[in-house]
Amino acid sequence: MQTSDFDYHLPVERIAQTAIEPRHASRLLVLDHKTGTRAHSHFWDLDQFLSKGDLLIINKTRVIPARVHAIKSTGGKVQLLFIKKILPSEWEVLVGGKKMIVGQHVQIGRDIDGEVIQILDGARRIVRFSQPIEEELERIGEMPLPPYIHTNLDNPERYQTVFAKDPGSAAAPTAGLHFTPELIEKLKLSGIDFAELILHVGLDTFTPVTEKDPAEHLIHTEWCDLDEKAAEKINATAARGGRIIAVGTTSVRTLESAGRNVPAGVKVLPFKGATDLFILPGFQFRVVDAMITNFHLPRSSLIMLVSAFAGRELVMETYQEAIQLKYRFYSFGDAMLIL
Repeated sequence: MQTSDFDYHLPVERIAQTAIEPRHASRLLVLDHKTGTRAHSHFWDLDQFLSKGDLLIINKTRVIPARVHAIKSTGGKVQLLFIKKILPSEWEVLVGGKKMIVGQHVQIGRDIDGEVIQILDGARRIVRFSQPIEEELERIGEMPLPPYIHTNLDNPERYQTVFAKDPGSAAAPTAGLHFTPELIEKLKLSGIDFAELILHVGLDTFTPVTEKDPAEHLIHTEWCDLDEKAAEKINATAARGGRIIAVGTTSVRTLESAGRNVPAGVKVLPFKGATDLFILPGFQFRVVDAMITNFHLPRSSLIMLVSAFAGRELVMETYQEAIQLKYRFYSFGDAMLIL
């Protein structure tokens, strides 16, 4: 297996620059990975492919407006992208500016001072601020759209899921962007239930795998939380014969992390903390029976995860069909349901 096995050519016009309205009007490619058959529908009709007793697992993380413009003590401008909270007043940030060395101070707004206290790899820095800054980000920060989206976002809430509650992500869990309150109600009336978890998405989710052998890639860690209530619902659903359907690769990663080292007869145990799970072809899924996901970047850890679930050749073949049929790709694009 090589990283090049997960490469494909995507015409630039297939990258969705804006979100479709309403959210549930996006297209839905339904792939049965056991038979290889494919069907084409719309997300509003998701209930037609699910069954009473199925359980959808959604990620309730909320994207923080993490892009901030600041002024260095020397007077120069710098852009900070807040990636991970270490302490209430200390953050790992990605800096867009020169000479951000240890001891350099930056000013945010009128009364917040930041000092670089550690240099990490590349443009990453640890910055200590004069006060907790998370609430201030909601006031002065900008939404950190992925680098392949070049159209301004008029409504920042459009890059949030309708069930986003817990701030902490640098990017949206995009499979969840297709859900609307109306669709959620429709699914519940069909006997399909929901459970929540949290995985705070890091910017590394957009980082391509550069190693020739993907197994040598140092996978990023992300903080996640599957609480006792959700774990009980998952175990009860599985015991009844219902399917566990992950909404997005973030839910997949959390569920399979919570399914490691569990007693026989149990799908998951509550799990809270950082996960370093790297899902590549050959991985044995213990929890997830089906998944909803968007179309992912070439050579990314996400397309490798999807390939681990459905088979690399089938996934790459399905992607080619989606391109030919003019599906919309990436964060604001269309969705796949893999059964």
